[in-house]
Amino acid sequence: MKDSITVSKEDYLKAILEAESEGQHVISATLAHWLSVSAPAVTMALKRLKRDGYVLVKTDGTLQLSAKGKETAYRTALRHHLIERMLSEIFGMEWYQIHDEAERLEHAVSPAFEAKLIEKLGERGTCPHGNSVLPESPMRRKKRGLLQLSEAEEDIEYIVASLYERDPKLLLFLHKLGVDPQATIRVSARNYDETLSIETSTGAFTLGRPAADKVWVRKK
Repeated sequence: MKDSITVSKEDYLKAILEAESEGQHVISATLAHWLSVSAPAVTMALKRLKRDGYVLVKTDGTLQLSAKGKETAYRTALRHHLIERMLSEIFGMEWYQIHDEAERLEHAVSPAFEAKLIEKLGERGTCPHGNSVLPESPMRRKKRGLLQLSEAEEDIEYIVASLYERDPKLLLFLHKLGVDPQATIRVSARNYDETLSIETSTGAFTLGRPAADKVWVRKK
């Protein structure tokens, strides 16, 4: 577990924003798991965030960002997005390696450097994982014509549009299977145990539903 001091206000707020974008009902246990901190540390942090007007806590314990909290989370998400693009577009770092690096660097970006990154890269666009600055909800992604790989039909070619990027081990695993952003993928069989038989440029593999749920695709 991390010491609570090493997990900033911005980390908590961005985690809530990202968890909501994955369609989760965010509770304190979600943050403890996502941020690798103890339950007591999360409880203390949420008390401060609620007191300072960043977070709203419903009667069922579900957490929501206030307008103030959303603004702070968005600024952190923007810095993260810009750093990922910088690492990829300027330094050529692999897409499956940059999330953790951006997590470490996002708090060190000064307003002046952030402005320079925006000037160089633009505030819009997508990161190397195919995600926009502000995390999108599953409903919004579906309105854009995307679907989760776990819902893909058999014998139709799809393009990998985006991937949830929080788990670096999952990203490396998907990369080894050839499930990269903009890669072509075909589901050859939907199996009875909810696994998928898939074909990529790397070969033929079996992919479990938890991993397939983290990949968004569109028809080729």
